[in-house]
Amino acid sequence: MTELSFRVDDVVAEPYSAAPQLTARLQISEDSQTTIHAIALRCQVRIEPQRRGYSGEETGGLADQFGGRDRWSQTLKPFLWMQCGTMVQGFDGLTMVDLPMPVTYDFEVTASKYLHALDDGEVPLLFLFSGTVFTRGVSGFGVEQVAWHLEDAYRMPVSVWHDCMQMHFPNTGWLRLDRDTVAELSRYKSSHGLTTWDEALGTLLHANAEDAR
Repeated sequence: MTELSFRVDDVVAEPYSAAPQLTARLQISEDSQTTIHAIALRCQVRIEPQRRGYSGEETGGLADQFGGRDRWSQTLKPFLWMQCGTMVQGFDGLTMVDLPMPVTYDFEVTASKYLHALDDGEVPLLFLFSGTVFTRGVSGFGVEQVAWHLEDAYRMPVSVWHDCMQMHFPNTGWLRLDRDTVAELSRYKSSHGLTTWDEALGTLLHANAEDAR
């Protein structure tokens, strides 16, 4: 029976990926002196928002997710960020492996909305490991499951998320809008002689601010 343990050493923004991706650098150790032939590793990554503090501006940005601060004792709960996986090559004793973590800018995704609302500090993460272990022995191969209780906590700097988004969307962002909304915005842009979507939205926001006064 294997005795595996996992440790997250780092999470970094992947600079050469075609789509936004973080990479978790894992240390995997095996303490029973069993030769590992391979591991089909799966991982569930959760965000634990209750394990950090928030500035006043961050609190405002999180209101639509968690409500007012007076409700946070009921609403600020851990939630799933992603499920990811990789194949781990054979090893004896100790190995290091990169775990790809594909991410999205999409504001409709709960985790992305949460991360965009953070200015600095750290994001408390919990990595929950599972998968299939293939061992090598004198009489052939053995198969067993990664123990259900194997996990590791890691506090990822918020700057890692911002760096990842900046690499793929430098100084820009995007919103998913209803088709009718896009059509109305397009008509507004054309009728006011505006040349870019930024100008159209900026003009509308400025007009709304003036009306609010």
